[in-house]
Amino acid sequence: MQNFQFFNPTKIIFGKGQIASLPNEIPKGSRVLVTFGGGSIKKNGVYTQVMNALQGYEVSEFGGIEPNPTYETLMLAVDIVKAEGIDFLLAVGGGSVIDGTKFIAAAAVYEGEPWEILTRHGAGIREALPFGSVLTLPATGSEMNMGSVVTRQATKDKLAFLHPAVFPRFSILDPETTYTLPPRQIGNGIVDAFTHIMEQYMTVRTGTDVQDRLSEGLLLSLIHEGPKALKDPQNYEARATLMWAATLALNGLIGAGVPQDWATHMVGHEITALHGLDHAQTLAIVLPAMLTVRLKEKSPKLVQYAERVWGITSGTDEEKALASIQKTREFFESVGVKTHLSDYNLSPDSIPGLLKQLQRHQMISLGENQSVTLEVSQRVLEASI
Repeated sequence: MQNFQFFNPTKIIFGKGQIASLPNEIPKGSRVLVTFGGGSIKKNGVYTQVMNALQGYEVSEFGGIEPNPTYETLMLAVDIVKAEGIDFLLAVGGGSVIDGTKFIAAAAVYEGEPWEILTRHGAGIREALPFGSVLTLPATGSEMNMGSVVTRQATKDKLAFLHPAVFPRFSILDPETTYTLPPRQIGNGIVDAFTHIMEQYMTVRTGTDVQDRLSEGLLLSLIHEGPKALKDPQNYEARATLMWAATLALNGLIGAGVPQDWATHMVGHEITALHGLDHAQTLAIVLPAMLTVRLKEKSPKLVQYAERVWGITSGTDEEKALASIQKTREFFESVGVKTHLSDYNLSPDSIPGLLKQLQRHQMISLGENQSVTLEVSQRVLEASI
């Protein structure tokens, strides 16, 4: 196990009716900016709950944050924060809204060009406005971590940043807020959480049995409860399991002291940036191909994964490893997320542009061993067709 420090200051408030507790978490007298996405919260009752809870506060709104939040849109919110003297942000939505709000929180007090927050991956951040979240879409884990991903439309750059200043002060997780989500978003959330776990688990065996067992438990929970959440949208226990599993998938706990990969995410980001696919769709495309191309490198952990998660105990190690990859692909397909570029009308002609993007962003030695060169990424993309 590697040396590590684990720190997570986000307070989680979980369960039915917990949006009403907002006044206990936001300082009295705050000028609050509520951020949200396309407006679904105004149709499913979440907006009303939030506004009822915020009576007595000075509240402004900023909607329209995209599923892949853009720098251009978020900077409009930064202007509002500065013009109106906002001193607390409340993100109401899924991971994209929360990611976007993290950027707003940092950019509003950033000394310099805000785009540097992304190009320097958070290194220039000194402080950020305080913010909390009301999660309505379990997927990214952004509600309990210090990471954010933002796209700049003008240049087709999709970049990430990390900084402890953008941990949410609190996040409210009420599974009932997910009841009206369309199946596509639930399926995406399952795949997103699953792949987050795999990026931290599917590396090398390093004596981290605690983290491995936690990861395997989360994967099994998604495998067992994810389909139930899709089949019966008002199955509270299934939705609660999905919501909490997605949060734990990327709050730092299972990644503490272990090597981490993230090559699948880096390749997937370029597919989204150039072709507009949902983040989870890109992960479903890339992960099975990534594991197949790197089969030899990943074999010991793939065998463990096959045995402990999928119950595959017969055959050679190679057969177990390949069977576990096929099971992963089948699971993604079973929750409605296709796993080939061709399913999204992308042909081999798309590959050179994606490789050019990876090179431009210096994504040329990815993975836990920096073994994913451009040549390996090319093979992965070719295997993804």
